[in-house]
Amino acid sequence: MNANDNHPARGQAALGAASIEAWSGKDRGDENFPVGSLLIAQHLRPHVHAYYAFARNADDIADSPQLSPADKIARLNAMETALHSGNAAGAPSAAHLRASLAQSGVRDIHARELLIAFRQDAQKTRYANWAELMHYCRYSAAPVGRYLLDLHGETTATWPASDALCAALQVLNHLQDCAGDLRTLDRCYIPQDWLKEQGLTTDDLARPQTSPALRAVFDRMLDETDKLNALAATLPGQIKNRRMRIEAAVIVRLARRLAAKLRAGDPLARRVKLSKLDFAAATLGGLRFAA
Repeated sequence: MNANDNHPARGQAALGAASIEAWSGKDRGDENFPVGSLLIAQHLRPHVHAYYAFARNADDIADSPQLSPADKIARLNAMETALHSGNAAGAPSAAHLRASLAQSGVRDIHARELLIAFRQDAQKTRYANWAELMHYCRYSAAPVGRYLLDLHGETTATWPASDALCAALQVLNHLQDCAGDLRTLDRCYIPQDWLKEQGLTTDDLARPQTSPALRAVFDRMLDETDKLNALAATLPGQIKNRRMRIEAAVIVRLARRLAAKLRAGDPLARRVKLSKLDFAAATLGGLRFAA
């Protein structure tokens, strides 16, 4: 499988040695879920951080309001080139991840597949239906879980449950940020056919509060997410590595808590997010998988 589904943009050569990465200033502490937490073995944490830095920089390129779609794709293609060649000019996170992958023995496919989603983000702003959104999640989210499992020596048998968890996390994030995504990027991940069935358009996401009709769409997305979370709940029991098993159990619980909060809250009125208490409760619940 070729993870680069796009031909290099013509502008890529012109990038030369100039910096092509566009870090937004976000870091691991800005995420909903733990990235390279203390539950991950210390010798593996630098690899997780290298993967996160690559993903963060690529995501920030795709989300940049200043860059054109062509420039975004050129930069993302340059990051993939750096991942292959190790040339750090302009793409230090890609070169760093290349070195990390060489040391850990994990394949680069999980990084290259992320770039498929980010290239898509550079050009695509609407999703026709749930199936189309799930196809996007296959590249925007699933590679993260697969990378972590590969890093811990787990088998591909864990991938279906991991993919479900990652897709659930992605959808929950889309619901959290639906108003901001539309406002800043003119991007909407809410299935267009479900909006149409309720007599709505994407513009209804720009309202200060969620209408009953839009609430029905959000709840339908959460119903599908609950199905994903049900499959995801089987993941910890499939993982052999003790630390990774606990980490997965904690994240499964966080996904369920965030889904419940989004059912009760209004993501248009304010950003619905997890609290420190949510993290503490999920961690305590995940510790039962320590045995």
